[in-house]
Amino acid sequence: MKTAHEWRSGFAQTAQDYISFKKQTGMKFEQQERYLRHFDTFYYRNGFEGAVLTKEIVNDFIYDKNERPSSHHNKEVVMRDFAKYLMYRGFRAYVADVKTPKLRSKFIPHIFTDDETRRIFTSIDNYPQTRFSYRNIVDPVLFRFLYGTGVRISEALNIVLNDVDTQTGIVTIRAAKNMKDRLLPMAGSLTNRIAAYIESFHEYNDDDMWLFPSLHNGKTRQMDTQTAYWHFRDYLLMADIPHTANGPRVHDFRHSLAVKCFKKWVLAGEDLTVMLPYLSAYMGHSNFRATQYYLRLTSDLYPEILKQVEAEFGYVVPEGGFDYDET
Repeated sequence: MKTAHEWRSGFAQTAQDYISFKKQTGMKFEQQERYLRHFDTFYYRNGFEGAVLTKEIVNDFIYDKNERPSSHHNKEVVMRDFAKYLMYRGFRAYVADVKTPKLRSKFIPHIFTDDETRRIFTSIDNYPQTRFSYRNIVDPVLFRFLYGTGVRISEALNIVLNDVDTQTGIVTIRAAKNMKDRLLPMAGSLTNRIAAYIESFHEYNDDDMWLFPSLHNGKTRQMDTQTAYWHFRDYLLMADIPHTANGPRVHDFRHSLAVKCFKKWVLAGEDLTVMLPYLSAYMGHSNFRATQYYLRLTSDLYPEILKQVEAEFGYVVPEGGFDYDET
């Protein structure tokens, strides 16, 4: 069990007020809160008194030589915004410059081939029967849901029965990555599979039961992402799909959906400038930039459609290779 942070610096109350204010506006603010807790500890342990945010204090906190540039960038953003809040509240505060570049990974996700997809689901459907576990019932539906909708694994595991309308085929994804709810239409075949699963497995469960639960020590609980990941590793092994430090990962179902949508649309002659906003909204992207990278990746992975993509829609394709960011 995590130990609650004990706020002890001169900024203790103000920092907590700021965090509360941000969360009330709809932000998760989890990473930012962690940095502010670290700052509270840093300020207190170094013997600083009162609540004065000087340039020296801010820079000493931000530019820890033992941390990576990405942490420096994140701290710059957090301390800049916190300083602005302090000034609004009447405090003296140095506003940090955001000068450290935000580094983006060049990681290239794994895009499942049709054959790999078939082998994975064959493995899931034929996994040996397990005692004291729901995986033989839940996993065939969970992973088909991930494959068919491209939702993030955390989004899927947060769904409760009341979020699913099998009459319309609509699932409500609540408080997702960008703290926005969205309605997700499912294909007819997936809707039917979900409906049959709910009717049999969830027949006596309340509407607030998780759609994809797990069984732990004889008790039904929300499945965690680590459990789903280790199940996924089992299926990759059975499907004879190598796993390396670069994946495949559960999240690659999401990447595969986006790339396959673009490939299908390009080959069908669809206007990608019309289709891109639909895919962006469907996947819950906060802007078109993340969706555009899938278009770049599609053209890189399928050379036979590269010329067609760049000739007709080059102005919506980002330059350079695929610049991965969590989407």
